[in-house]
Amino acid sequence: MIAEPNAASTLPSQKENAVHDETVPESPAQNGTCVRNGNLKTPREKRKVREQCENIRRNSPAGRRVSQLQNGEVVEAVTLFEVVSMGKQAMQSVVVDWVEAYKQDRNVALLDLINFFIQCSGCQGMVTAEMFQSLYKKDVMQKMTETFDKETGLQYKKFMAYPWILTVTWPVDMDNEDYPLIRTGPYWKKFKANFCEFIAVLVQQCQCSILYDNYLMDAIISLLTGLADSMVRAFRHTSTLAAMKLLTAVVSVHLNLDVNKHNAQRLCEVEKKRLSGKRTSYRLDQLERKRKEYEHKLLEIQNMMNAIFKGTFLTRYRDVIPEIRATCMEEIGSWIKTYPDAFLNDSYLKYVGWMLYDKQAEVRLKCLLGLQGIYSRKELVSRMDLFTNRFKDRIVSMPLDKDHEVAVQAMKLLMLMSQLLSHGGDKVQPKGGKFGASTDQLKRLIHFFLESELHKHVAYLVDSLWDWAGKFLKDWECMTTLLLKNADEAGEALSDAQESALIEIILATVREAAEGHPPVGRGAAKKILSVKEKKIQLEDCTRITEHFIMVLPQLLAKYSTDAQKVANLLQIPQYYDLDVYSTGHLEKHLDALLREIKDIVAKHSDMSVLEASSRTYYILCREEIAIYSQVDCARTQMIDELMKQLNQLLDCFWQKEGGFCMDAEEISRMHSTLRRVAAFHNAHDLTKWNLYDKTLRFLVFETEHGSLPVLIILPALQCTYFSLLWQLAAVSENSPKETLFVLRRQLRHFSQICTCFLHHKEKDVREKAFMILCDWLLILSHLDSNNNEEAVGLLGYLPNTELQEKLFSFIQEHVFMDGEEEKKDLTEEGKDEACKLDDLHKKRSLLAAYCKLIVYNVVEMTAAAEIYKYYVKTYSDFGDIIKEMLSKTRYNDKIQSAKTLILCLQQLFQTHAESQDSSNGVDFSSPSFANIKELARRFSLTFGWDQVKSRESIAMIHKEGIEFAFQGATGVDGKCLPPNLSFLLIISEFSNKLLKPDKRLVYSYLQRYITEPLACRGDKWQPLVWYRNSLLSNEDEESSVLGSLGEWPPVGSSKTSSFKRKLSNGSVPETSQTEGSKAPEQQCVSQLSSAAGKSRKRLKSQEMHLQERLPFLCPGGIRRRYCKDEVKTEDVSAEGPEDTIEDVDVVGTDQDS
Repeated sequence: MIAEPNAASTLPSQKENAVHDETVPESPAQNGTCVRNGNLKTPREKRKVREQCENIRRNSPAGRRVSQLQNGEVVEAVTLFEVVSMGKQAMQSVVVDWVEAYKQDRNVALLDLINFFIQCSGCQGMVTAEMFQSLYKKDVMQKMTETFDKETGLQYKKFMAYPWILTVTWPVDMDNEDYPLIRTGPYWKKFKANFCEFIAVLVQQCQCSILYDNYLMDAIISLLTGLADSMVRAFRHTSTLAAMKLLTAVVSVHLNLDVNKHNAQRLCEVEKKRLSGKRTSYRLDQLERKRKEYEHKLLEIQNMMNAIFKGTFLTRYRDVIPEIRATCMEEIGSWIKTYPDAFLNDSYLKYVGWMLYDKQAEVRLKCLLGLQGIYSRKELVSRMDLFTNRFKDRIVSMPLDKDHEVAVQAMKLLMLMSQLLSHGGDKVQPKGGKFGASTDQLKRLIHFFLESELHKHVAYLVDSLWDWAGKFLKDWECMTTLLLKNADEAGEALSDAQESALIEIILATVREAAEGHPPVGRGAAKKILSVKEKKIQLEDCTRITEHFIMVLPQLLAKYSTDAQKVANLLQIPQYYDLDVYSTGHLEKHLDALLREIKDIVAKHSDMSVLEASSRTYYILCREEIAIYSQVDCARTQMIDELMKQLNQLLDCFWQKEGGFCMDAEEISRMHSTLRRVAAFHNAHDLTKWNLYDKTLRFLVFETEHGSLPVLIILPALQCTYFSLLWQLAAVSENSPKETLFVLRRQLRHFSQICTCFLHHKEKDVREKAFMILCDWLLILSHLDSNNNEEAVGLLGYLPNTELQEKLFSFIQEHVFMDGEEEKKDLTEEGKDEACKLDDLHKKRSLLAAYCKLIVYNVVEMTAAAEIYKYYVKTYSDFGDIIKEMLSKTRYNDKIQSAKTLILCLQQLFQTHAESQDSSNGVDFSSPSFANIKELARRFSLTFGWDQVKSRESIAMIHKEGIEFAFQGATGVDGKCLPPNLSFLLIISEFSNKLLKPDKRLVYSYLQRYITEPLACRGDKWQPLVWYRNSLLSNEDEESSVLGSLGEWPPVGSSKTSSFKRKLSNGSVPETSQTEGSKAPEQQCVSQLSSAAGKSRKRLKSQEMHLQERLPFLCPGGIRRRYCKDEVKTEDVSAEGPEDTIEDVDVVGTDQDS
């Protein structure tokens, strides 16, 4: 007889079964064998279980105790579920023990296994089982039900796991979608892998014995099929995964049996030939029996495979849960690839093709990965013709999938299909000799890159093809040969655009091969290379060096007049293995490279070419390599020539004292020379050429007379900046004080010049001076002069208030323009789209430079309040920069950052209030007020979902906001409407970020300012009612009703007593508002460091703990403002040393009446 559902009414309550990580057998249900999951309450119950339960611990394989060290303690696993949960170190031995127990008593062992699958589904209910004897009972199908018992609050499912009828009973909260397969955390992250491993090990251990006893697999398959048909997601997901992995393991067994059968068949044939007509021998009979045994086992395995596929796969591959569908698609791809003789046909492939249209990207991805595994085997491609023709269009369209990973894998599948399908034709030697095929492919790739207008970044095109066409992309010999061809060679020379594209491809392939990781934005982080990949990377670097050492000088000579091509080619030497120059005796090629670079520097004034040349010299000029002296000599000669040319130009430039005379051509020559010097001074120390005095003279002359051309000012400013940086870098521990004083004077002088240039008539000069000044201040404020504290004291510099105001004024004028000014600026200059983007890039650079000063405490954090005002207005252009600054400042000091946010909102509110008619109050419906509320909402979103982590900042925002809202509230009996009361509507946007206990604290703090309830009636006090309701957060419906009536619920004595003020000598100390708010805030920083680690349950239950964590909201007691009734206080100084500390009134007593 099957146990009725009410037999399980003795289960613990829903809360008792809510969280259990361990499983212990308990008392059996009436008229059936019971396996119950839960905690036993008394030793008597445990003793009863040991005496009555059929699944006795000593006879169970789960009785084997597996020890594992966890958090310094030994944890003993006593069930199969616990072994799998804790890890798979002892899984093999546990499965062996279970098989031995099964051979002794299969019913007991099988019940253990059934209980294991139920537990893996996250069920804390119980399983009852009854042996089913008659196969012809009419009510069997009626018992295969899943229903809900309203009386007991339990759900139960009855199904047949032959030869048993099982009843699984579980509490209603089983539907909360929390079960081991989807749980997070370090304890559960490997559960799925361990669960799958357990099933594979179980089948492996049973394949030689009990797998074919017509009992074990029948029961397991019936169990999993029944659970997979459940309405509960946990049962369906867990049982489907188990069934799919079970079929995968059975397929492996089938393959082994098939190999053994063929071996036995071959041995039989050999034995028959050896006997040649003689009578049958004993060995032949033995081989025949073995062959028939294998055939019988194969038949049983085939039946198992069909039962699992039809019973589980066909019903679950279209499940509503995407994880279940993805599991089915992943496993069927594995079956087809592992056992193509049985599964590689249209009857199975159609399911993969159908699910390519699934709405979930995870399912489509599993289908594509499975197809890649099939198409990667050439012997299987010929059997995929019908599938390819049927679903070709769908696969071709999938590279445009909205999911990035699906699109990438679809592209890889298409490339794999095209490669395999193209191999069917005859191989014909292409035209063009040695590089004919590669040349044609290169031209097609170049044509695609130039004709397609998707993007102009060739690095991403190369990265997309790298895994599939790496050998072709590494054919640098073919690429350079194509570049060096002349136009008269059979008309195969490339056009100018094609040559530029090919040089970009060469640079991208060299970078990808040398660095071994994708370009920026393609991939979350740098790829960790395996040993094999590192070996390939080193081999590629050697090939790059050996080839381009000889070819690069020729390419530079050919394209020496083309700035774009030269700038790209000069980046290749940074990927060289420089030791090859000396080990390969290739110094002559180094001389050729240096000559070409020197010639290029003399020809070009483009900064990209000059910076690439300077960087090449910097890479080749390393002191630790053998070619250093050779390169250093060439560099010195080139710089000597540059300085000689500069001196000649300077002599002509300064014709008379206090003036200059120069025509346009000479100005252009001076400009080019200064740019060359600046480019090399950036990476090389040119101090010995005394460049500082020469360039500083230009800047001083400009500040005094203001008549120098911009083409001279900009490179001179850059050269002076680099000269001072190299002098700073040269400061050592033994630097004399006289040198430090001279350097200090130079630093201050340069800072004054840059400050003066902030108001220059030319926009380019102003922007350049601002960028240099921001970097300059950042460097001087964070000096670390080789442990020379005296040097840091003399050279360190922080901007004063006047300079900080000038910097922000510059940002307002050049970045945050008014709409009319910006439109006027664009109209006057007639800028096209490219110019607009260039201007936006400049503005972003200016704003980022200023924000860095705030982040690194060079400029006071309160300056960020002015920037935050533009957060919503300029979100599309600068939102990411402002948000990053907000994140960094919050990381540095979350309390001060919160004060900066509330300061921003206060300033905007005051501006709004001043623009309104004072007699009518603040207009809530005005666009400006709505913008302030939207800004507050955006600020609230930046705190994320972790309320514990941000609780101090949010509490500080509410504290400052409340004080600001009631600022200036004076009058008869304190009944005058505070002028800033509407500000409460703005800070209510932060109420949802408060923890519930903190809401009570903020509410109590708010009550210190309110008057009697009758005084708060009327529409003018409505912001106070709204704000109060946002703090109550629908916890107390009665309080919400009272609030809507304008009446205030009293604070309970338990809450009031926790905020009593500790008095000394029976009087309240009078302090100012500033002094009162300072001390608790300083305590907050040190006392709140560990608040994030506390559990939320503990935070809700301990209000005294909350007082300690938020001292600025709980200064020791509550004193209501503007209220006639006095709050009782009591002396608690005798409670302990901690309670005797004098508390400070946060708000102050200057408003008391």
